[in-house]
Amino acid sequence: MLKIGDFSKLTHVSVRMLRHYDELGVLTPAHIDRESGYRYYTAAQLPRLNRILALQDLGFSLRQIAELLAQDLPTEQLRGMLLQKQAELADHVRAEQERLARVAARITQIEGGRGYDVVLRDLPAQWVASVRDRIDSHGAVGGLFGRLFGHLAPLGVAGLTAVVWHDDAHVEEGIDAEALVYLDTPVPAGAGVEVYALAPSKMACAVHHGSYLTLPMAYDAVMMWLETSGYDIVGANREVYLHYTMPSRRPPTPVGVSESVWRADGILVNYTNHR
Repeated sequence: MLKIGDFSKLTHVSVRMLRHYDELGVLTPAHIDRESGYRYYTAAQLPRLNRILALQDLGFSLRQIAELLAQDLPTEQLRGMLLQKQAELADHVRAEQERLARVAARITQIEGGRGYDVVLRDLPAQWVASVRDRIDSHGAVGGLFGRLFGHLAPLGVAGLTAVVWHDDAHVEEGIDAEALVYLDTPVPAGAGVEVYALAPSKMACAVHHGSYLTLPMAYDAVMMWLETSGYDIVGANREVYLHYTMPSRRPPTPVGVSESVWRADGILVNYTNHR
């Protein structure tokens, strides 16, 4: 028989770990001297120790290993447990690869001079009041809100406002737009106003603080993040207006920009569906 120190040298397993194995009942000494308390091991215990080390290398905890060894599972059942562990490890690898891609996307943003933080969020279902129509320009979405608030104001309802752009590609006219007001509870619909629950969704989100004129920078940041992170857009973009202020001095309206653009100063969140 070998003292614990000699067994440790032979197996390249520390004395501390051998004692830990003993405490958990994974590998107990072949003999313990009653007077000295010395632990002794035999060469016959090497196959069990090697199996413990192999299972640890596969990602099993020592408590799981103790159960496996105690039950002396048949080969087929052990195979099933290994397949399950394989699936768990594959999920972990995928999660870490996604994290690595997000880190790379953030580095790309920093190197590109874009100060937007893009984060993933699982959004729950949300009650909204909605007016959806085709408008001649993006600035004309204010008319949809006029119709929406005309219905909600008598009900004493107010909440965050948002716009969902439903077109698959950017268009200049005949734009499929939907004006929304977030609701705590559903209210009566009517007069072209629908009330429904937005479905839960997974979103890539960025916060933009400033005028609509610089909003494309936020979209650029989100698109770059999605591309470098390996996600695809699977739904409409949503803009949620968290804060809205009127400019103290109205600048001259540039050619091709509607007056309403200058009235969109504030903070908004751009949500882009992804998978």
